[in-house]
Amino acid sequence: MIQVGDHLPQATFRVNGPDGPQARTTDDVFKGRRVVLVGVPGAFTPSCHRNHLPGFVANREQILARGIDAIAVTAVNDVFVLDAWAKASGAEGIEFLADGNADFAKATGLDMDGTGFGLGIRSKRYAMLVEDGVVRVLNVEESPSKAELSGAEALLKVI
Repeated sequence: MIQVGDHLPQATFRVNGPDGPQARTTDDVFKGRRVVLVGVPGAFTPSCHRNHLPGFVANREQILARGIDAIAVTAVNDVFVLDAWAKASGAEGIEFLADGNADFAKATGLDMDGTGFGLGIRSKRYAMLVEDGVVRVLNVEESPSKAELSGAEALLKVI
């Protein structure tokens, strides 16, 4: 599993652009920037939708005021689902990075097997601070149903 001090691996996300889905690489998102990256098991899932994402939406300005360039959320969902989730959550100003094949989750070692619940391979729940592609803070939940260590309030205490 990726650790504090490690460089993020190269991966390609999908984002919804004005002309439809577009590819964005790890470098496109993180190079030369301070980014809070939030990993969730899935868009619209109960803990993600009710407990995890709302804290980042509510605390967006406070997080950005700490010298953070962007808040990004990634999940093993397709770009269309993440776009719908962003709109349904009122998450304007937060970047949603679709990791539809779990390539990023697997490359970081932050993947989990949710096949027992009919979910397939998903991302663990986490929050990290990434500076110019290097992980500076990494808070990973032990249980995918918890959003405590990786919540916005916990992250604000350490950034």
